Amino acid sequence: MSDDSPLSEKRSPGRLFLPSLTFSYFATGPIGVLTGLLLIDIGVTFGCDVGVMGQINTGYYVAAVIFGLFMGVLSVRFRHKSLLMVGLLFIGISGLGCYLASNFNLMLILYSLSGVGMAMVSPMAISLIGEHLPLEKRGNAIGWIIAGGSLSYFIGAPITGFIASLWGWRIVLLGFVIPVSLASLLLTFVGLPSASGSLQLELSKGTYLGSFKEVLSNRSAVACLVGSILRSIAWMVILVYGISFFRQRLLPPKGSEGSASVIILVAALLYTLGSLVCGRFLNRFGRKPLTVLTVLLSAIFTIVFTSVPNLWLSLALNFLGCWFGGMGASAVSSLTLEQVPKFRGTMMSINSAAMNLGSALGAALGGLTLVLFDYEVLGLALGAMGVVAAIVFQTLSVDPTRT
Repeated sequence: MSDDSPLSEKRSPGRLFLPSLTFSYFATGPIGVLTGLLLIDIGVTFGCDVGVMGQINTGYYVAAVIFGLFMGVLSVRFRHKSLLMVGLLFIGISGLGCYLASNFNLMLILYSLSGVGMAMVSPMAISLIGEHLPLEKRGNAIGWIIAGGSLSYFIGAPITGFIASLWGWRIVLLGFVIPVSLASLLLTFVGLPSASGSLQLELSKGTYLGSFKEVLSNRSAVACLVGSILRSIAWMVILVYGISFFRQRLLPPKGSEGSASVIILVAALLYTLGSLVCGRFLNRFGRKPLTVLTVLLSAIFTIVFTSVPNLWLSLALNFLGCWFGGMGASAVSSLTLEQVPKFRGTMMSINSAAMNLGSALGAALGGLTLVLFDYEVLGLALGAMGVVAAIVFQTLSVDPTRT
């Protein structure tokens, strides 16, 4: 059984606890929305084509992977609230730096700082859920946090497009990215408990490498990490290449930008709802069964939607993939959180690095697949990784909260 420490029996962390964590997850998204929608415009500013300018995303993921591993040590030494707030500060600094950047190299370095911020915010937000909420409330809370990340795309896309159309991409940083990160920083300062509890203080005196050993010697924990990498690879088909597939294959060339924006909004909304709905079913069906089912269904729909020549049917399959993708994100995080209760911060930090590694591999492998083959092979090759992820979760992972 999972170790529900005495922390879960302490007084309620307060009404602002969950909104603070949800908004902190929201704050990691706007700068990614900026590059997702306006990469062409940013490239024009610095005299780079899209392929070169897109390397700022590579820098983002590399920074997130490296610092995610580093966070495994920091999470034992420092309070999770403090680390989360520093991560939000990094995102704000990154936004300001990108606004002031005068060339591509500076943009690459300063944009990578947002990857560092995300590597701090994401695992600490979920770790705080495990630290301060009882087991039966964690699944629903994680669903809300995951929803906060996807809502940043649903809300941020139209805001970013509107600001950029009037004043250019740099003003998006001043008018949206930086204010959101600072507002989230203030909310977490006020809304999160200052004390992390005696368990965290006691662990901080131990060996830091011991926390890695506890995670990496646990077969189920390693299975969750491998599953997260494979699932993230598969998810890149929808997240990175899905819109390009519709614009190049199924949407009329004229006005495809507007249609693509609508697809992004609907997909983000369904991902959000999926993550929220998942929290309702976790206690009833269990973390492991729900993880296996949702990861498998998301992978199947990912494989199929790129092979359907009909626009509406392909869209329906894509949207189902987004729905189950949101459910899968919440279920996987809930299962992973319970693997090593004594070192939740380390576990979630390594998991964050694993997911970012999978995203980087998925984006790179997807691009190579499109150069050599086509979208059908892309969906099959990367989507199959999601099927393998479901098999890994089923055969090798264990839900510690159930005997």
